[in-house]
Amino acid sequence: MPLAANSRELVVKIIFVFVALVILVRLFFLQLFEDKYKVMANDIAILRKVVYPPRGVIYDRKGKVMLNNELVYDLVVTPIEARKNLDTQRLCGSLDIDTSMFRKLMNRVINKGGWVRQGVFMEELSQQQAARFQENMFLFNGFQMVERNIRSYPSPHAAAVLGYIGEVSPDMLKKDRFSSYRQGDYVGVDGLEAQYEEVLRGQRGIYYIEKDNFNRPRDSYKKGILDTPAVAGRSIELFLDADLQAFGEKLMVNKLGSVVAIDPTTGGILAMVSSPAYDPNLLRGKDRSKNFGKLFLDATKPLFNRAMKGSYNPGSTQKPLTALVALDMGVITSSYGYPCGGGYYACGKRIACTHSGGGHAANLRLALANSCNSYFCHIYRLSVDTKEYNDVKKGLHRFYQYMYSFGIGHPLGVDLPHETGGTLFDVKDYDKMYNGSWNSCTNVYVGMGQGEIAYTPLQMANAMCIIANHGFYYTPHFVKSIAKNAKDPVLKPYLEAHKVVKISDGDFETVGLGMMDVVDHGTGTVAKLPGIEVCAKTGTVENKAIVNGQVMKLQNHSMFVAFAPRVNPKIAIAVCVENAGYGATWAGPVASLMIEKYLHDTIATNRKYLEDKMYNAKLIPKYTYIIDSARRLKDKLIWDRKISTQRQRDSLQYAQDSTMVMKFIKTFIQK
Repeated sequence: MPLAANSRELVVKIIFVFVALVILVRLFFLQLFEDKYKVMANDIAILRKVVYPPRGVIYDRKGKVMLNNELVYDLVVTPIEARKNLDTQRLCGSLDIDTSMFRKLMNRVINKGGWVRQGVFMEELSQQQAARFQENMFLFNGFQMVERNIRSYPSPHAAAVLGYIGEVSPDMLKKDRFSSYRQGDYVGVDGLEAQYEEVLRGQRGIYYIEKDNFNRPRDSYKKGILDTPAVAGRSIELFLDADLQAFGEKLMVNKLGSVVAIDPTTGGILAMVSSPAYDPNLLRGKDRSKNFGKLFLDATKPLFNRAMKGSYNPGSTQKPLTALVALDMGVITSSYGYPCGGGYYACGKRIACTHSGGGHAANLRLALANSCNSYFCHIYRLSVDTKEYNDVKKGLHRFYQYMYSFGIGHPLGVDLPHETGGTLFDVKDYDKMYNGSWNSCTNVYVGMGQGEIAYTPLQMANAMCIIANHGFYYTPHFVKSIAKNAKDPVLKPYLEAHKVVKISDGDFETVGLGMMDVVDHGTGTVAKLPGIEVCAKTGTVENKAIVNGQVMKLQNHSMFVAFAPRVNPKIAIAVCVENAGYGATWAGPVASLMIEKYLHDTIATNRKYLEDKMYNAKLIPKYTYIIDSARRLKDKLIWDRKISTQRQRDSLQYAQDSTMVMKFIKTFIQK
């Protein structure tokens, strides 16, 4: 037993001695041979210079530069080093600032990153500031001028798509995705800049430079063997057509709404307009924060991308999908007719139709051309009440499955952040809403695109791709290639076709011909183009707003969806113009002009009047600003009640003001 104990003791001693020897050898190695660690310990004599690479350039489908780089100089500081014999007056003179501004800027750096962490003291020095600082930089301990590339937008368009960059925040630095970033780095905040951050950012370089005894940079340390070269970001090419995008934004000036155009054969997004738009140059440079605040507070919400976040009842643009479901379920044929006399009465209430003459819904193509509400309410009920299931809940779930496969009720996966998925109710949703007691009359409005169904304009355009392609779509996306590689692994999710619930080519052909009839002699003749078979559907959508708990009927939304040509289609499009009235009056002309511009690269002389009409229209209603004010009052009321019960008197005043606003809105709308 004593021998065993002594053996164990000897083993433990050997282990401790071995570990100690390893540590000593490692320390010896670091001190004598690891130049990198010597540099870190000797940062007084050696300058560690960070070089930020240019981000990748973004091109449109024709090679036009949409997003580039511009070289600027930032002044950074390490506060604890700046305390050492700093000539504050001379520094302020070089930068043309006073001492109070110096203290403000220094405190901002300290509050953000502490005393030992380097931070940005001044952004984007002018040429004069940079020159004067460089002349005397050896006098300013802790300060360093850093080259940086800021984004440059040659054309003031596509802001919602391209996005912008900003300094990485402390909260971002806590996330794994940003583990390689440090305070002062810039990162894509929105749009393609954020979505493709890893592609566009490149790799920053680290260079070690010897300093003389006057603190002036001299030569590369060790002839640059420890340097890490900066690597520029990779450039990307888009499907987006810069000219078409600019044209769409011009057509949508002074309107609320959006346009989405897609190439059905690839899923490539040709244009995405969210109106009102803004100049992306506003969110670059020193005034970025101030301009962001103005845009954020604007009642028309220019920062809100309506094309993929706005959710609308589709109205009559839903009818082609309702028809496809009814055809595939076998509850109707293309020759099925319905005797509409101006309204649908089968559910014990009148659902109005815009046509009352006999025969306007004698078959499916006529019903689509004339947009008969009664017809599509009825075939929706035939679908969910189908005898195959003899159970409305099973029938409704089947309808839900069709719509979900069409890309409704969930995000499509576009390569931009923060896409929303709209609204699509299934059985459990109706059970919850009606305590399990409902039937096909309860949700009959869904068949005509009202009620518990809502699309984003992106989903509307994608639905047109499905009809154009006879049953499949590619996930809508912007990026065509990365560094000229169209098969880059990052793009793999966008190269796979998604097939919808199996529907026959014949049914798609029937619906497509009905949509062509809409343009040739139906409700969408405004979209007729010589020599091109345009397939379309108009939509006029009831528009209600809930303000302070009250439901208000506002002006209808104007909707239009289309694809062209009918055979071998090249463009699918969806247009929404909020608070504008009939679909053929405003959304229809925008869509047809966009199609014509893309297919012919020009607008025919006899259609220039439509172009001028769109340019000159001012369709943002005044109550947009009033409703926004009412909502702000409500938010303020809630906030006041949260922070202090002693301010109930003021809160009551806000409530009274809000009621006055509501009365004003009602009066305004009635007028």
